[in-house]
Amino acid sequence: MILVLGAEGESEFGADFDQQADQWRQLALHAGLSLHSVGRAATNSVVDRVQFQQLLELAPATDLNPLWLVMIGHGTYDGNEARFNLRGPDVSATELAVWLQPIRRPLLLINTASSSAPFLNRLSASNRIVITATRDGYEQNYTRFGTYLAQAFGQLGSDLDQDGRISLLEAFLSAADQVKEFYESAGRLATEHALIDDNGDGLGTPADWFRGVRATKSAAKGASVDGWRAHQIHLLPGGEDLQLTPEQRRQRDALELAIVQWREKKPELSETEYYSHLESLLLNLARLLEDRAATQERP
Repeated sequence: MILVLGAEGESEFGADFDQQADQWRQLALHAGLSLHSVGRAATNSVVDRVQFQQLLELAPATDLNPLWLVMIGHGTYDGNEARFNLRGPDVSATELAVWLQPIRRPLLLINTASSSAPFLNRLSASNRIVITATRDGYEQNYTRFGTYLAQAFGQLGSDLDQDGRISLLEAFLSAADQVKEFYESAGRLATEHALIDDNGDGLGTPADWFRGVRATKSAAKGASVDGWRAHQIHLLPGGEDLQLTPEQRRQRDALELAIVQWREKKPELSETEYYSHLESLLLNLARLLEDRAATQERP
């Protein structure tokens, strides 16, 4: 996990950012992840922007396990380019896209700053999940989404499907719901609306499209709704995930996504074609899980 703590601006924001960073540090510790931080040290001989870029250059590019990139702070948008505010020179969405080009491993990028949505539009790609605190660059007020997201992984109420684990999608939905409750309770107009993108189309899906962990609305012009891939990601793994190797998890996730995508095509297909291919996918998934069970039983 790479944790990037941006410029605080005012001291009250800095205290909140520090608290979020501490929660992510604890999550990384419990998850067994190595943690690299930018912007936390009181003094730093290396400019934060340079340190950020260097950490990305040093991160393994092709690991099967995902790289978590969490950005906490403020952002700006000038109508053309969005930037994340660091101590010293900022980093733009365009620059970060260049820094991330060599990384082919699964990437989970969470930008909880104001004006963060253009980062989703710019950084979306296959094998990536991008979460932003806002739905466009013009939502420029301080965001509360990051506070609730850092807490969501440790809250039982975030386990929306009651499977004993909290997925990245569930944490996103729980945090977005708490943001909504905050503004409604305060009688204020919401100035932030989080988005999630996990299918690489750069559009993003808002939290209010979901009931539980399933999207209840359809995207325009045949675009796919996000969420399925994010629901396969667990920061704190448990259950079946602990019994599978990284390669087996990759194969399982690919088969489960293929099943979801095939089911979406059902209205376009004949009954024979639909069920024939669906059966093949389900059998492949069953064989994979049987192989896992057989491996565990061997002395």
